[in-house]
Amino acid sequence: MRLVTFEHRGEARVGVQSDNVVIDLRGAWGKDGGPATMLALLSGGPAAIARAREVAGAAPASARLPLASVRLLAPIPRPPKMLCVGLNYRDHAEETGAAIPQVPIFFTKAPSCVIGPGAAIALPPESQQVDYEAEFAVVIGARCRRVTPEAARAAVAGYTIVNDVSARDWQFRTSQWFIGKTFDTFAPMGPALVTPDEVGDPHVLDVGLRLNGQEMQRSNTRHLIFGVFDLVAELSRVMTLEPGDVIATGTPGGVGFTRKPPVFLKPGDRVEITIAKLGTLANPASADGPA
Repeated sequence: MRLVTFEHRGEARVGVQSDNVVIDLRGAWGKDGGPATMLALLSGGPAAIARAREVAGAAPASARLPLASVRLLAPIPRPPKMLCVGLNYRDHAEETGAAIPQVPIFFTKAPSCVIGPGAAIALPPESQQVDYEAEFAVVIGARCRRVTPEAARAAVAGYTIVNDVSARDWQFRTSQWFIGKTFDTFAPMGPALVTPDEVGDPHVLDVGLRLNGQEMQRSNTRHLIFGVFDLVAELSRVMTLEPGDVIATGTPGGVGFTRKPPVFLKPGDRVEITIAKLGTLANPASADGPA
């Protein structure tokens, strides 16, 4: 099932995408109106997901909206936690000159930097080195603490795409990456949250990024150094993971700052990330305007 957050007639809603139709869960749910947000849906656990599947299959015509008539937002517009993994593909670690990590390298992005499909990546005047990073992301669906990798599977609500946009000149000013990773608009996400039954094995998925139509990154999630369920388990040793938390699992080789000459985003660029089973996340880049 492809769960989406969308805007229709000025109002954000939760839906199920099926081909070129978005089923408005509020219109299909029944008397109580159903969950108003994706976080509310995920917090309802497996019963709510099963109910969403049921009502989507029986939705009336009034709840079926043409995809072209809505604007897709990030599946989780404001995640409780936005967690990321650095240097989690061998080729990316090698291209940066870094040692292959022996344990996962975690950092965070501010949830306020999340934007949806088609929204512009605002290039800040404070940086001249804004870079792209295609990432396969995990969405937590159940509160968990100190789970094993095997038990972590049940805590995953699904998967989505994240572009871990990075201002390299800010990222490398200090040993902490957060400040260069968290400018407004630096976490495009979407187009959907795809449930595990549709994805299957999350470690066999092709990942690619195109910049203005030119392929810049190409890999497969089989090359992750630390796999999805190991990452969930490791994080859960330190913090309680909650429904709606997002874990971006790292980017493969081919990023802009390691190229010769370097390639950084400029106004008018278009970044497209495609991951098998998940679809394509596309965003333009534009100059950031006044605050």
